[in-house]
Order: sequence, then C-alpha cells, then structure tokens
Amino acid sequence: MVMETKRERTNRKLREYRKKDGNKVTHRYEKTVNGFLMRKYRNMQSRVTGVQKLKKHLYKNLDLLEREDFYKWSNSSKTFKKLFEVWVSSGYERRLCPSVDRIDSSKGYNLLNMEWVTHSENSRRGSISKNKKKI
Repeated sequence: MVMETKRERTNRKLREYRKKDGNKVTHRYEKTVNGFLMRKYRNMQSRVTGVQKLKKHLYKNLDLLEREDFYKWSNSSKTFKKLFEVWVSSGYERRLCPSVDRIDSSKGYNLLNMEWVTHSENSRRGSISKNKKKI
C-alpha cells in the first residue's frame, strides 16, 4: 500500500469537496478577472504541453509565454477589459466570452502572436482556416 503525502491527501479532500458542491466556488471565481485569466492560462498551458490529447498535434511544443507576462499583457489590454465587461453584462454568454486568438496558428502563444477576440470570432476564424487547408 502506498502512503499519501500530506499534499496528496489535501488535494484529494479538496477534489471530493468540489465534487459534492458542484464546483460552485470555482465557477464563481472563474467569473472574476483573476479567476478567468487563471483558467485561460491553464487551458493554453494544457494545449501546449499535450494534456488536451485531441488537439495535441496543433499545439505540442509551441511557445507559451510566462504566466506573469500573460497576466500583465491581459490586464493592460483595453480590448480584454472591454470584452470581459461585455461578457459579464451579457450574463456570461459563451459567444461573447473573451478568447485568446493566435494570429499565426503555426506559432505559439507569445506577445506578438496573440490578440483578444470573442469566442465566436475565434471559432469563426478557426473554421475559415480549416476550410482553407481543405482546398
């Protein structure tokens, strides 16, 4: 039998608690600017490191800027602030959610290759680039 470390035990208890309450606290936090940016960065990180297996081939081994640089870039962006404000006032409509788009999809997440757009605009751009590849 393998003994749990104190950290593993704490993490397990937190997972169990979040599962019971339906992640209410986490969902509330992710609707704050800091929580939202934390989730966005973790999603970008999981794409680049290959955790998100279905899209691994699109992101694996691409650049990823440092977490603090991403936070600074986001918090200084007027576009992000406006998009976030519109998303909140819409009642968190998914299509209006701020999304990081890579300008050149063959490159990673770096300051010269990213811009804030809505979720729907990012999806539309992704559809266009997929269709161009088929032609």
